[in-house]
Amino acid sequence: MAEKWQVTFEIYRQKQGEKAHFVRFSLDVNPEEYVLDGVERIWAFKDRSLCFSHACHHSTCGACGMVVNGVEKLTCITPIREVTKNGGVIRVEPMRNFPVISDLSVDMTSLFARMEAVGHLAVVPVLYEDSKGRSAESEEMLRLSDCIECGLCISACPIAATTPAYLGPAVLAGAQQSGQLTPCVLEMVDSEDGAWRCHSAYECSEVCPSHVDPGWRIMDLRKKIITLRVRSFFGKK
Repeated sequence: MAEKWQVTFEIYRQKQGEKAHFVRFSLDVNPEEYVLDGVERIWAFKDRSLCFSHACHHSTCGACGMVVNGVEKLTCITPIREVTKNGGVIRVEPMRNFPVISDLSVDMTSLFARMEAVGHLAVVPVLYEDSKGRSAESEEMLRLSDCIECGLCISACPIAATTPAYLGPAVLAGAQQSGQLTPCVLEMVDSEDGAWRCHSAYECSEVCPSHVDPGWRIMDLRKKIITLRVRSFFGKK
């Protein structure tokens, strides 16, 4: 028989024009279940007005990012056992530094628009290889890049909390990943609210579920910016 725990979910609630508050729900759960399973069960059996985002259930889409007991998590891969104990409390809140649409769902338009602006693509080209490992340079296929644009890094970033104009770790990491910095992208990232605004807290890397390590990528992006500026000063491309 599967182990059963009784836990209390404290769910953040906020509809348009309504003051933010928490609602408590008691659930009997298997501790190996995920936090998202509990949230879905609350919606299915206790309160159909609960609004939250989710899709793939296996950490590919990035839709189910939330703050669980004060830490940014992809709830579809966060076991209940990791965040509480039998008889404990799981507080679930929407991601920080994004406007709340309703309850646990936030508006991530700014992230997607900025990612597009720096040239980061959801898919990147790679050389095609056949079953023998031979590559055909004239052909290309597409694969997913590491960043799933979940927004957890921006939610955890202390600079994003105080400076809305800051591009944010995902965007700067996207610029670093995208390859060559075009003049337009270089102007964006080499700015007061670009790579130089980062205070190297590395909270972004700590919560990243895909091991993109945006903190390191921002430091590497700074090196690239300095190299380009020095080469430009001496008239080299």
